[in-house]
Amino acid sequence: MANEIKRFERPLGNLSYKKLFIISTEGTNTEEQYFKQFNYYSIVQVESLHGKDGSSPAHVLKRIRKALKKFTFCDTDEAWVVVDKDSWTDEQLHELCKWAAEKRNYGFALSNPKFEYWLLLHFEDGSGSVSLEKYIPNYDKSVSSKVFTEDRIKLAIHHAETKDNPPCADWPHTRGITVYRLVKNLLKAKEDAMKQFSSGSLS
Repeated sequence: MANEIKRFERPLGNLSYKKLFIISTEGTNTEEQYFKQFNYYSIVQVESLHGKDGSSPAHVLKRIRKALKKFTFCDTDEAWVVVDKDSWTDEQLHELCKWAAEKRNYGFALSNPKFEYWLLLHFEDGSGSVSLEKYIPNYDKSVSSKVFTEDRIKLAIHHAETKDNPPCADWPHTRGITVYRLVKNLLKAKEDAMKQFSSGSLS
């Protein structure tokens, strides 16, 4: 993780826009590959934190707290913890909720049952069994950003929002997902950066 922290430094020349997302995940492969597709040149930076020290909510929270002490973290940046429901207890997940409530730019996203369910929503409404093999042959926990086009990402957001109605205050206690809230912010940040880039306001 120390190497990841050194990669991101401010200021960055005369770039007028720069947004950082720090995302502490439970998984060590799929989530990182998925979220990194939202990196847009030096304008939107996504840092996915994971480690070998454990995948419990407590370990996910520990990693992001440690990172926040080392990153140059601005009010316009965002920090998120992302976990699966798995067999984690309500008490464990409540600690993530408490952390997310500390600041307006902190967030907690949960996949119930697993992150693969979020990936499935890019192709269907998720009412059936959670299986990606139909859409991603030989799926082995690795994903390519080419599979998840912007149209598919927006479709996944639509499917997740439809299920999260009314929006849950903490996390989905039955099948559902709040990862879409983070992805909406990532998508908006990238779209805003692309507008500034194309208009020439970034040089």
